[in-house]
Amino acid sequence: MKKLILSTYLFLISFLNFSQTSTQNIVLKQNKGSLEGTILTPSVSGAFPIVLIIAGSGPTDRDGNNPMADKSNSYKLLAEKLAENGIASLRYDKRGVAKSSGAGLREADLTFETYVDDAAQFIDTLRKDKRFSKIIIAGHSEGSLIGMLALQKAKADAYISMAGPARRIDEIINTQIATQPIPDSVKKETEKYFSKLRQGEKIPKIMQNMLIFSLFRPSVQPYIISWLKYTPTEEIRKVNIPTLIVQGKSDQQVGETEGLALSKAKPDAEYLPIEAMTHSLKDENQIRQQEIKSEEFPLSAKLTEGIIQFIQKL
Repeated sequence: MKKLILSTYLFLISFLNFSQTSTQNIVLKQNKGSLEGTILTPSVSGAFPIVLIIAGSGPTDRDGNNPMADKSNSYKLLAEKLAENGIASLRYDKRGVAKSSGAGLREADLTFETYVDDAAQFIDTLRKDKRFSKIIIAGHSEGSLIGMLALQKAKADAYISMAGPARRIDEIINTQIATQPIPDSVKKETEKYFSKLRQGEKIPKIMQNMLIFSLFRPSVQPYIISWLKYTPTEEIRKVNIPTLIVQGKSDQQVGETEGLALSKAKPDAEYLPIEAMTHSLKDENQIRQQEIKSEEFPLSAKLTEGIIQFIQKL
């Protein structure tokens, strides 16, 4: 009996030591302000892998929260689950958001490459840190494409796409608008404007329509022009490191066909489709069954298991 108690006690101590984590704030000085994030490290001896989590579209902070959507804490939860399994992570506030707000640019000065360069800066910083044995890039939604492009500027050891689109952004938006009950004249103007922007032409005068203005206001056109240069299925072919593509089957923003298309474009990648996983990387069935705040919903277990297994095989 004493041996059993002692054995249980030692196991508990071992588990507690492994589950302890350390948090470090990271600051990258910019010409204006700084980019800030959080490094979460596990309590393990020796070097360990680290995952750079790249956020999706909009004003998203390091924890995966966006004021235009329900609070999810998706990136924070992912970081914590990784740390429980001996894997570090770095998640950061996007330029212009939260602690990185001081580095914000005027909308007219912002391009897609701005976010790519930001991610590449973090990769280069991690590469110099001897604590980390491997660097894995994990991009969510729009961050999936940002991660692909950052890998053309900085070296990493593996890449993960989480709910990443496969098509160019104009194709996605035109498809979405086509299904909406809006006038055909608006749909045609949208297609025409995207066609001009693809050619690098700005549109000085736009149709007087709220939807059109929100999409094509003059100050956002430089960003769209830069974004339209990239098609994810083409860029993922340039990724020459181990790759995991994760796609939720209950994702209402990035459909399952997007994940399949990315997988087809890069047949040597591992493809992980997940039943009931939403765009916020959580299980739709659990969300329906539990009456708790959205940020308290756990991530899809299959997501975290798949990512951890992928990293452990590197």
